[in-house]
Amino acid sequence: MIEVTLYGRGGQGAVVGARVLAYAAVVEGKYGQQAQSPTGERRGAPVWGWARIDDKKIRNRAPIVSPDYLIVLDPMMVYTEDIEAGLKDTSTIILNSPKDLELKHKTICVDATSIALKHLGRPVVNTSMLGAFSALTGIVSLTSIEKVLPDLLGRKLVGEEYMESNIAALRETYGEVKRKCQN
Repeated sequence: MIEVTLYGRGGQGAVVGARVLAYAAVVEGKYGQQAQSPTGERRGAPVWGWARIDDKKIRNRAPIVSPDYLIVLDPMMVYTEDIEAGLKDTSTIILNSPKDLELKHKTICVDATSIALKHLGRPVVNTSMLGAFSALTGIVSLTSIEKVLPDLLGRKLVGEEYMESNIAALRETYGEVKRKCQN
């Protein structure tokens, strides 16, 4: 079983991002489960979204305390929170950061904020960071994420243009991480 935690601040899309990952896994014929931190999701407060992905039924419903992957949406959390607490030695961090940071765990940095601003006009980075996760791990494909976005973001709610902008941000971040991993 693969366990993923998306960690950000209220309004950045950590919970929706976890939901997209779980749903994309289901689209691929896997089992997916999503949960969120029990705290209130007021804008700016720390928020966790959790996703589990497996090839067999997932029975564990407990919060994820030692994820295989930690996706950090807000780069300032590196300085204000102990983001590595509870991680396994083998855990990987995917960090939204314009510069590479050396943490104790394997870390992939991508400037998802700049990509989101370029495509969406605002710093909502969850979609971009899912592209980074897909590129790095291959656990869920870019195609599956693109397939579920309209359902989970609500094409009618956000509009066709905004949906296309999210997909453009997703693809650009995916490409950037693929290039980084080849070097």
